[in-house]
Amino acid sequence: MKILIKGGWLIDPASNLDRIGDVAIANGRIVHLGDVADFGAERTVDATGLIVAPGLVDLCARLREPGHEHEGLLESELAAAAAGGVTSLVCPPDTDPVLDEPGLVEMLKFRARKLSRCRLFPLGALTRQLSGTALTEMAELTEAGCIGFSQAEVPIKDTLVLSRALQYAATYGYTVWLRPLDAYLGGGVAASGAVATRLGLSGVPVSAETVALHTIFELVRATGARVHLCRLSSAAGVELVRAAKKEGLPVTADVSINSLHLSDVDIGYFDSAMRLTPPLRQGRDRDALRAGLADGTLDALVSDHMPVTTDEKAVPFAEATPGATGLELLLSLSLRWAQDSGLPLQRALAVITAEPVRVLGGALGSLADSAGRLVEGGVADVCVFDAGASWAVTPELLASQGKHTPFAFASSGFELPARVRTTLVAGHIAYTAE
Repeated sequence: MKILIKGGWLIDPASNLDRIGDVAIANGRIVHLGDVADFGAERTVDATGLIVAPGLVDLCARLREPGHEHEGLLESELAAAAAGGVTSLVCPPDTDPVLDEPGLVEMLKFRARKLSRCRLFPLGALTRQLSGTALTEMAELTEAGCIGFSQAEVPIKDTLVLSRALQYAATYGYTVWLRPLDAYLGGGVAASGAVATRLGLSGVPVSAETVALHTIFELVRATGARVHLCRLSSAAGVELVRAAKKEGLPVTADVSINSLHLSDVDIGYFDSAMRLTPPLRQGRDRDALRAGLADGTLDALVSDHMPVTTDEKAVPFAEATPGATGLELLLSLSLRWAQDSGLPLQRALAVITAEPVRVLGGALGSLADSAGRLVEGGVADVCVFDAGASWAVTPELLASQGKHTPFAFASSGFELPARVRTTLVAGHIAYTAE
């Protein structure tokens, strides 16, 4: 279908595009940016007064399939991605069964392609069954479509195994995605501090993150492996990443929307909606994460999407399943961060478009030059949104099967900026607002 997006404000952080214009799309690609006449469009999207931006790229979203279909079906979660303007997402390997076999990866990618709602980039398991012992067949998983390798939330206890994994990854140019967490220090349910002590909750100290970071950086120095650090949570962690980048180590890092906007005081009186991984830390940590994202120490903002059922949250805080829905909130919370920090719209969009693509790099293959961008000849992954709109997050508005979020209006009391109006994936309209 030939589609014309007419009269929108075109913003692309990767190319510094920032002007009013049209976007002409044919055969799944952008054929012209600017003033378009005599295009013969079969469908026209009126974007007057709206922002036309590259489709969002989310580096962490759990889709719960296979194995946890009662929490989230591929159909519902990719529909949520499209409703949030997300056109590409990375999913961790902690499904059931674990993504440690090529056949499972191929099946997941095939199902996602048939739905045509969002591009799916799986991470393969770094070790078999995420056991932390035997390495997976990384070459076969890469051929099946994996863009990197991860342990998800299961840290490797044996440093020798992690060293060998990084050596192997470095040899073949694979990226290893690690959440810095010490297996022995990270067993609590809330961040160590006054709030956890007052509530009697077991704590996760900052050292659970920093000890793991020191280990990872030493192994990166020894092996030369490229590592992406997932969902940093502490001010000390930000400083260590800043020093590692200054040293020239091949590392990148991201932060979740939860850690960027919330702190441990939001737990209140054992609010299970605030049971998250990583746990919410103190206000000074949140402020350091915001500053680190603003200055580029942290490369990307992620939704950390994980749909959770009502039954899994309607239990005592320490027993609640950690996680929250986030795909539909990524754009709004990025803009809210920029507004609070006095940053321009370009920067708010960069951390959810161009910067995540830079993290993915060559793993995107032919998409590397046009994903997360508005460029003539590039793929037509586009997000059209109303920056002036505001909305109160309520369960009935969420397309995700998971309805729990710490940003729900009923608990937070505030509205979020911006609403997605239309999402296109490869020139196909994946979502349009009613």
